[in-house]
Amino acid sequence: MKIIDGGVTAPKGYKAAGIYAGIKKKRKDMALVYSVVPASGAGVFTTNVVKAAPVKWDIKLTKESKNIQAVIINSGVANACTGEEGWKNNYLMAKTVAENLNLPTEAVYTASTGVIGKQLPIDIIVNNIPKLVGELKETKEAGTLAAEAIMTTDTYSKECAVTFSIGGKEVTLGGMAKGSGMIHPNMATMIAVLTTDLSISKELLQEALSEDVKHTFNMISVDRDTSTNDTLVILANGMAGNPEIKEKNEDYYTFCKALNMVTTKLSKMLAADGEGATKLLEVTVNGAKTWEDAATLSKSVISSNLVKSMIFGKDANWGRVLCALGYSGVDFDPEKVDLVIESTYGSLMLAKDGLAVDYSEEKATDIFAADEVKVLVDIKQGSAAATAWGCDLTYDYVKINADYRS
Repeated sequence: MKIIDGGVTAPKGYKAAGIYAGIKKKRKDMALVYSVVPASGAGVFTTNVVKAAPVKWDIKLTKESKNIQAVIINSGVANACTGEEGWKNNYLMAKTVAENLNLPTEAVYTASTGVIGKQLPIDIIVNNIPKLVGELKETKEAGTLAAEAIMTTDTYSKECAVTFSIGGKEVTLGGMAKGSGMIHPNMATMIAVLTTDLSISKELLQEALSEDVKHTFNMISVDRDTSTNDTLVILANGMAGNPEIKEKNEDYYTFCKALNMVTTKLSKMLAADGEGATKLLEVTVNGAKTWEDAATLSKSVISSNLVKSMIFGKDANWGRVLCALGYSGVDFDPEKVDLVIESTYGSLMLAKDGLAVDYSEEKATDIFAADEVKVLVDIKQGSAAATAWGCDLTYDYVKINADYRS
């Protein structure tokens, strides 16, 4: 199993395109991913009660459609809180893609990202779909164009692909994601599309995705705001030619490992590119009674504005970490907690059994100067561990969000 250079077009039988249509002022704003043959589709979506029209549509298709063959995404307008008109516009977007690709409308996933409460400029979208379809290509560059077209406040596109062997056949899994602000996924304005040429039953594809997201995308946070539009979908078109995976055997778990490799990398890229962020913050909690406890504790720390500010300021104010652990809702003994910070510049213990140790403030500042900072916590209650990813909180976060609509 190895990571390769690529994204959604890396697996066999997938094409992609990304164009500027005029939804946004300057940047590319429409993307399309297409499987040349029918594919199984699975997805997980926001648990926010306020759901965008495309989320509702994709939930319906995930439950009811046997095959999914395309994913159309617009950037700039979220199509959330838009009522019946928003639903009709979303349907028209899917329908127009379907007509141009000679597909059933119910074979087209949709996704939107951008400003909430604004209607889609549907005429612009519909008029540019033929152009988008005409730009479809199987090249790596086409996949990158699609990844760029779904960006909002992202500073760079996010892609990943891996190859692995199933039943003597080489299988590829690729993906792209966007998200920089309103990132606190709680999926049972993050958008991710995964593609694979694996042959697997729709039921097991959905189960693998639903389980994986608990450990990857749901373990990141930029600003504690769960979007109305969080969408993660995967297509599996079977073109690798492996025997179809119909049970949880060795092949299934090999796929799960590959899936986790891609989604972990994309998750870390999303966290590192949080709005205004300068550092990736990784928090691992060890010694918990259960994985669920460790996950709750680690995510509480990466979501703390005080911890995030501490990382930005390179200030080893470690009491903020214990504070965030303490209000997580998980019961533990604070007088048994060890706390260590790490980066490429070294490792340093800040607290032992809940008390400060004699450490160098200068060394701590040096460690925090790296682009990636790790906080390691041991609560000494059991053997379970979990890792969460976030970023620092900077002045630019406020600037970006104060001017978001303009």
